[in-house]
Amino acid sequence: MDIHNLIDGNMRVKDAGQEMFRLIERLYPICRSITGNGVRETLRILKEYIPLQVIEVPTGTQVFDWTVPKEWNIKDAYVKNSKGKIIIDFKKSNLSVVSYSSPVNKSLSLEELKEHLYTLPDHPEWIPYRTSYYQKEWGLCLTQNQLAELENGVYKVYIDASLENGYLTYGEYYLSGKIEEEVLISCHICHPSLCNDNLSGIALAIQLAKELTSESTRYSYRFVFIPGTIGAITWLAMNEQKTPLIKHGLVLTGVGDSGNISYKKSRRGNAEIDQAAGHVLKQLNKPHKIIDFFPYGYDERQYCSPGFNLPVGCFMRTPHGHYPEYHTSADNLSFIKIESMADSFVSVFNILDVLEKNRKYINTKPKCEPQLGKRRLYEGIGGQSTQAVDQLALLWVLNMSDGENSLLDIAIRSGCPFSKLRSAADLLIEKKLLTEI
Repeated sequence: MDIHNLIDGNMRVKDAGQEMFRLIERLYPICRSITGNGVRETLRILKEYIPLQVIEVPTGTQVFDWTVPKEWNIKDAYVKNSKGKIIIDFKKSNLSVVSYSSPVNKSLSLEELKEHLYTLPDHPEWIPYRTSYYQKEWGLCLTQNQLAELENGVYKVYIDASLENGYLTYGEYYLSGKIEEEVLISCHICHPSLCNDNLSGIALAIQLAKELTSESTRYSYRFVFIPGTIGAITWLAMNEQKTPLIKHGLVLTGVGDSGNISYKKSRRGNAEIDQAAGHVLKQLNKPHKIIDFFPYGYDERQYCSPGFNLPVGCFMRTPHGHYPEYHTSADNLSFIKIESMADSFVSVFNILDVLEKNRKYINTKPKCEPQLGKRRLYEGIGGQSTQAVDQLALLWVLNMSDGENSLLDIAIRSGCPFSKLRSAADLLIEKKLLTEI
């Protein structure tokens, strides 16, 4: 696994960005929720890209303090005015129906109808995304402009939906590495036509899985595509015996907008994944933000719950709720950027590359500096050299390799790029000045 081969191939990175965008285009029309046929259709498409295993957990299954809910499916929905004109149409936007709405077939006055309508007054041309997963209700979403045009009268409301015993469906792809310890990559698949949140995360996870499949990796990798919250809870309940093998983890969400990258730390705060993400983002020399853990957000809060406390952080660009398009119809294909998708891909691959190559070493000649000149490791006159940075990396690795510090520890302390320290370590091993623990 070599990040430099990937980054040096600019066309390869650009192609990756375009491939991810094309996948988002395919998934965009599908109406997804936390259960149902939209999730199955999404996973069926993802199986064309990677050999995904699809798991179904029956309604009523106890998963810690939660219960797998009934399965929700929708075929059609609309509202007609007294003249028979359709004014809200599910077929035009699957955001028009509150997710998990009960079936409806009735006539209502405008005042009665308004009790079930949701808009965004501050953005009168956008449709909001709303859910009602665990309450037996129904609702419809429309633009504020549409609402303002509604006249008094009788309205026909029709929601052809079902809420029945069924399954919670999720996908999983396991890639075996040289060791059993795992890197967990998780993304939620429960949102309908919303591109940044989270078709972008799905597409990035697929691209990473494809890339890693062609690599020889040290760690094993487990990719999970799950409904938000209840999906992560279900996965953890069904796979609790596997969690001790999770050495590192990332939740991927909102990685396609034009904002700067943000990384939210794991609950531990100083896990290796937190250190790797911080170092990589600093070395990439682009504006970014490191966020301390807090118990709200995406599925990192399930993985980081105190009973598990897994080393799982969250990689995103603009955090949820910090851009107006969040959970609205404006989170569409024009909102995400191919360049942002490609940049997110390279950044995450960089982080994984550091995790893959991070090691601890022992200096075989720890009493004073070994003579580098006779080993042809020190060039120049009077300490002046065109390779001073690389030689400084050699000295840092030699000095800090006491069996306690990893290369990542040294990189953070020294400020040297991890890649230079890794090259230095490889050279010192060749010269028998370093041994790996």
